[in-house]
Parts: sequence; C-alpha cells; structure tokens
Amino acid sequence: MARTVAHVIVNALEELGVQHVFGVVGDALNPLTEAIRTSATLTWVGCRHEEAAAFAAGAQAQLSGTLGVCMGTVGPGSVHLLNGLYDAAKTRAPVLAVCGQVPLAEIGSDYFQEVDNDLLFRDVAVHRATVTSPDQMPRMMESAVRAAVTRGGVAVLTVPGDLGDRELSEDRPARFALDRAVTRPDDPALAEAAALLNAASRVTLLVGAGARDARTEVMRTAERLAAPMVLTLKAKEGFEDDNAFQVGQTGLIGNPAAAHALDSGDVLLMLGTDFPYREWYPQDVKVVQIDRREDHLGRRTPVDVGLAGDVGATLRALLPLLEQVPDREHLDDARERFGHWQEGQQRLADPAHDRRRTGRARAALDNPGHLIRPEALAAAVDAHAADDAVFTSDTGMATVWLSRLVTMRGTRRLIGSYNLGSMANAMPQAIGAQLWSPERQTVAFCGDGGLSMLLGDLMTIKTYALPVKLVVFDNHRLGMVKLEQEQVGLPEFGTELDNPDFAAVARALGIEGIRVTDPADLDDAVRRAFATPGPVLLDVLTNPEEVAVPGRPTLAQGWGFAVAKIKEML
Repeated sequence: MARTVAHVIVNALEELGVQHVFGVVGDALNPLTEAIRTSATLTWVGCRHEEAAAFAAGAQAQLSGTLGVCMGTVGPGSVHLLNGLYDAAKTRAPVLAVCGQVPLAEIGSDYFQEVDNDLLFRDVAVHRATVTSPDQMPRMMESAVRAAVTRGGVAVLTVPGDLGDRELSEDRPARFALDRAVTRPDDPALAEAAALLNAASRVTLLVGAGARDARTEVMRTAERLAAPMVLTLKAKEGFEDDNAFQVGQTGLIGNPAAAHALDSGDVLLMLGTDFPYREWYPQDVKVVQIDRREDHLGRRTPVDVGLAGDVGATLRALLPLLEQVPDREHLDDARERFGHWQEGQQRLADPAHDRRRTGRARAALDNPGHLIRPEALAAAVDAHAADDAVFTSDTGMATVWLSRLVTMRGTRRLIGSYNLGSMANAMPQAIGAQLWSPERQTVAFCGDGGLSMLLGDLMTIKTYALPVKLVVFDNHRLGMVKLEQEQVGLPEFGTELDNPDFAAVARALGIEGIRVTDPADLDDAVRRAFATPGPVLLDVLTNPEEVAVPGRPTLAQGWGFAVAKIKEML
C-alpha cells in the first residue's frame, strides 16, 4: 500500500534518528500527529505554547548537532513558532518546522486562519516550501532536511490540511546525503598569516563556538604563541576547563583581564567567532581571522588576513609555520589579572558579603530575611551541580551570573539565546535538553521575567515528569533593562515585576517548589533541590540593586549610574 504524505515525513524523521517532535496539536496537523502516534521510535511532546516547542527543538539541535523538529498548526500555531525559530536561525541550529495550512483549494482566499507561511518565514528560514501535490514527496522532505543540516538553519515545510493523508501515486524511501566538507585555505594565505603572527610580540586569541571541535589545535596554537585566550560566552563550553591560557569573557558580561589582554596585544587572532560588539575589539592592531563562513571575515572589525576554512583543519596546516614565542610576559600578565578578578568574584559570592537592603527593595519584596546576592546563588549552583550537567540561561542578568560564577568543567554543556537575545528561552530549552539526554542533570538559570513569560510550559515539565532543576533569580525586576537604563542616566522605569511566589505556583502544578529568602538557607536549599528526584523550582529572592560591572567600565557609565540613582531617590 502506498504511503501518505504524513507517513513519508514521519518515516524520514525516523530514518534520521529524530526522537522527539515538539508542538501543539491542531486540525491541520491531524494526519501528521496520527502518524507520529503509531510510530515505534518517534515521540510527540505536546507543549503549551508553540514558541516553547521551537525553543525545545532548537536546544536539541544545538546539543546533538543533528536535526531538531517542531510543528505548528495552521495560522496562529505557525506564527507562534517564529521567536524560537529565529533563535535557532541565529544560532545556526538545524531545525525543521512542519507547519499546517488551510486546504489546498482555499489557499489565497483569505480563508479562516490562513497565513502565507512562505512569506511569514521568509526571513528566518534557509529553506521554505509548500506541498501542493502528494507526488512532490519525498523529494521536498529531502530538500528541506538537506538545507537545514548542511546550511545550519531553519527549514519550513508547509502541508495543507487536506494533503497530509493523501497517498503518493509512486513511492520510494527518502534518501539523505548530509556529509559536510572540511576545508582549509590555500598555502599562500597560510604563509601570509604565519608571517604576520611570527612578526608579533603580543598575540591575543579571541575564541568562539566555531572552534569548539578544534580544542587540541587551539591549545597548541596558544602554547606556540604564548597567547592569552579570550573566550566568547559560547566558547565557555569546551575551553574554560583545564585551560592555562583562558582569561574569561570580554564585553558587558566580561572582566578587566580579558579587556586588557585584547587592548595590550599587537595582533588579534580570531578563531571561529563572530563576536558582534565592535566597541570591545582592540584598536590599531593587526587581525587574523579564521572562520568557515567567508561572509564572517572582517564584518565585525577590519581584518588584515582572512582565512576561510574550518578552524581545526586550518590550524593543523598553520601550526608548522608558526615559530615558538619564548617571552610569556603578555600571557602571564593576563593570567595574573584574571586570577585577581576571580578572587574578587568569589568574595562577592559569599552569602554574608553584603546584607544591605534599600527601603524600596524591602517594600517590593515581602521578605523578612536578607536579600540574597545573585553571585552567591550562581556559585552555590556551580558547587552542587553535576560535572556533566546541561545548563541553559535566560537572556539578561541570569546569563551574567552564570558566565562569571559557573565553570563549564567536566562534560558540562551550555546553551542560551546568545545570538537572538530572547527572553523566556531557558525553561523551554531545558525541556528539549532533558529529553535529549534523560540521564543528565539539566539546570535552567531563569530570570523571573523570562520564566513568567512562558510560565504555562511548567505544565509540560510536569506532564512528562522531566527532572529539570529551574533556578529562578527572583529580583522582581527586568534586571538587565534596569541596568541599561541606569547606565545612561535614566531612572528605573517599567522594570518592576509583581511576582507571585513561584515556588507555590510550582507546587500547585505538582512540581516541587523551594523558596529561599535568607542567605543562611541558600546552600542547603540548592543542595536539596539537586538531591530531590524529579522537577524542582528553586525560587530565590535576590537583590535587585546588585550591579554587574563591565570589563571596561567608562566614566560616562559611572556618571550615568550616579545620575540615575539621584533621580530614583528624588
């Protein structure tokens, strides 16, 4: 018997080894969800919001390096996927979104719930197509998957509601050729880069996620050049642990040692990074950049030598051309500065470091104890979390505290909305991560604003009994927005949040909830959260006045902050 369009799609996902499809059911998806229901290996994960489904699928794609899949029904269901799909697109995570559509004969008639999906997803997708005939399958499925995997992005396949259960007149198994080429520059380009690096006296590396598969080659390069290694946030995973060259991150979440290492060098070697903040790049230095994507070369800072190729393959060819640098002063100075900064961060992480509270903060939080330092919470999680834990973090201050106080030791993994910068990503990404590896601990660093935005998908965690640990930095604020306002001299406005007791909300949903209001209880509460089987929400009341000082603070920022505080008091 010939297969239907829905069975072609589901069978292809089975062949690819996909295990989970995230979405919200709807009539246009009925043939697809029925095919999933009868699949032996594919599991439907019903979310409460399609945005959460897209975030979860993107998380699995980032962690596995293989295809993540989500679905949205006709019209609003597909629209709701957009934000999570944009996150996958910006992260270059291979995600297939299968979207419902009105019946084929009604397309273009302004039918109930009709949305032009090919137009809607034009900016976010590397590939988009609408099935108009069963006999276009499985070719259209092959094209969509190939585009998502080989180009690193989102593919959208739209299936009208009356086509999913129609049979193909001729059928064949789907075939996928998904191998990606490994490339390196030609020899003259390598020689030019080597000449520039060998002539330098102080080389600094800026290492990004594109170099994570080349740790051995990157470490050998740092040793050969006696170069301090500045990491982007996404390079924490893979390069932070057991690395005598790394000096942490730069940028607003970074530290003075990393900023100084960049500013004091005479050559910058960029490896697999598209770090976007131009103001944090050093001035008046020579720059060599290695990146697999040619369009990345020189788009953030002027480049003297741009090498298009995979970081590992390129460094393997470049290393024999590099001379050993005997003088380690540049490296040792950066590492010493980094050590001093780390010692300061550990002092800030002491729960008893600062018991001051403002009257406004006391009034905002019905909290009889002392407000808790967010650094102390992040440090306690770092101490008690497993060495193979998967971490997710909400955009904003939760990511700041994770970047500064949590070490990616062992085989820990880290994902977040670090390119799109969306709110509300940590919890749904943790859903995808926990299903991807059920035996590993999954820890979500949630801002109170981010958690409450997609709060409904706490019920997804309960429904599937996912043992996710949700750590809520509950400062009753949109903390990063507050800081951004104050840095430019504006008083805080519109950032205060009238939060519920999140732990009580969790308990009402059948999830273990722990609320912490006093620093003396913090360590025991974190320990208990990790020791408790099943999902746990740890709601910690943190100090909204805690400030994250950037790696290179400016006089204008300091003055703006002072002016803002005066305005707030008045």
